[in-house]
Amino acid sequence: MREPVELRRKRILAVVHARGAVKVSSLATELDVSAVTLRRDVEELARTGMLRRGHGVVRPVADDVPARAVPAARSGDTAGDGAAIALVVPERHSYLYETLHGARTALEEAGARITLHIAPQAAGAERPQVERALAAGARGLLISPRWRSAAGEEADYGWLSEVEVPTVVMERRPRPGSALHALDSVCSDHWYGIHLAVDHLISLGHRRLVLAARNDSPTARAIRSAFSEIAASRPEVEDWTVVLSSPNAGPGEPGTREPVPDLTALLRERGVTGAVLHGDEDALMLVQRLTESGIRVPRDCSVVAYDDVVAALGSTALTAVAPPRAEIGRAAAELLLDRLAHPAGTQGPVRRVELLPRLEVRGSTQELIRSAD
Repeated sequence: MREPVELRRKRILAVVHARGAVKVSSLATELDVSAVTLRRDVEELARTGMLRRGHGVVRPVADDVPARAVPAARSGDTAGDGAAIALVVPERHSYLYETLHGARTALEEAGARITLHIAPQAAGAERPQVERALAAGARGLLISPRWRSAAGEEADYGWLSEVEVPTVVMERRPRPGSALHALDSVCSDHWYGIHLAVDHLISLGHRRLVLAARNDSPTARAIRSAFSEIAASRPEVEDWTVVLSSPNAGPGEPGTREPVPDLTALLRERGVTGAVLHGDEDALMLVQRLTESGIRVPRDCSVVAYDDVVAALGSTALTAVAPPRAEIGRAAAELLLDRLAHPAGTQGPVRRVELLPRLEVRGSTQELIRSAD
């Protein structure tokens, strides 16, 4: 599915605001966007006053505002004046770019200097980015690792737990008892998000449910676990199942291969009338396929998407669970700034913060219409 224009432009703004000034050619390569598309986006963003254009360079509109200058070192700031805070996020990840935007806003308001490091889509890609940032003198780290599998997540625990600057993990919840359990983190409460989705469907009379979800991120794994637990515990639910949402929604765990069912056939075979679909792009495509197969949304099947990045943009706007993406980034940045403002040993206990998602009810869910016996 082609990336929506508004999301691509959000990614452009995130990089420009984090860097302060970026070459157009470098920006196109970094964001994996054609030069023609990038220039068109830059022209439109400049026209609407959201960034400034120069000779082959783009800058944020606030580039000349004194608040962007690096402040004098605060009490307990041992890295020296001008040391930056490093933000590390995966490339081409619209969900986490909104988290990045929230973090960047909070850091800029505090006058902190930022360096953005985008990790490519490869196992272990975050570690070289972090090492590069530390070698350049970063005084703090905000990081959202991709962690496509639980094994890949575990592989990063050792080196990330040994980073020698204050670190906050954004929108990730390290495994309890792991080496990162005692690392500051700020995350959405995905259990609660799935609770909202299931409870909404049950309240509308739906009793046979399916979760069609990804299996290539910590969020996906948390959603799958929560759905299984909640659906099994609700006596109203007569039947439920969890399936992979699309062929590219894996790979899941090494050595495993999860089949991708025909969702249309599955809904008919099991009499499913309520579906939770993760993430938004897969959800929109699945709804299109259901419609093409004669399953009407929401008359025949109510659908709740999980992510709410582009869920409202479909021909039928999707009811969606909306994790507080920008607020996660802001809370993580504020926590890191608090760590940096206090000398080591006076910073208080480690904090594992969870923020609750909300449910945005739109046109893809309705009360179940039962046929007459």
